Parts: sequence; structure tokens; C-alpha cells
Amino acid sequence: MPQQIEPPSDGSDATDDADRIVIAVVRTGGIAGLRRRWRVEPDPEQIPEWAALVERCPWDEHPDPSADTGADRYVWSIHAVIHDTQHEQVLPDALLHGPWRELVDAVRAADTD
Repeated sequence: MPQQIEPPSDGSDATDDADRIVIAVVRTGGIAGLRRRWRVEPDPEQIPEWAALVERCPWDEHPDPSADTGADRYVWSIHAVIHDTQHEQVLPDALLHGPWRELVDAVRAADTD
């Protein structure tokens, strides 16, 4: 079951807003085991670009459990709410490539806080 992402950054209750997109990325692990978090809630004019990034990701695929998840490796949790649908995927660093890498890199670049 997908985790809820926090409410809109403007404090409104946008749960009925079919055009709302919120993407959150959490990276855990590494040598220090620190948790880093990035989040983006794009403006309405940016929604088509972000929707395309989210929709290219294979949300229904299950990661290969034999992927390298050894000590000091990163694990990426990716959560997206798009058009009233929630998506969630957890990937080891070794599987963060293709559309997943594009989405994560875009969220990290957009979250300037």
C-alpha cells in the first residue's frame, strides 16, 4: 500500500484536484546511513512535462531481489501522486537507471530548498 505524501505545500486541500502532481524521493543508506529527501509539486504549466516523466517509469515492475543491495549502498524510495493515483517504488541503487534515473534527477534538481 502506497504511503501518503504530505499535503500540498501551499496548505490547501488539493485531494480533489485531478491535475495535482507531487513527487517525493527519499534516499537512504550510504556509509553514514543518512536519509535525504527531495520533493516537487510543479506549477500547472509544468504538469505535462512532469506527468510524462512519471508515466515513463515502470511502476508495476518488481525489482530484481538479487540486485546489489550490499552494505553502504543507497536505496531509493520514489512516491508520486499524479491525477489522483498514487505510485510507489523502492529501488536499490544498482537499478536506478533509465526513466527512474531521469525522474529522480529531475526531482533533485527541482527541489532547491
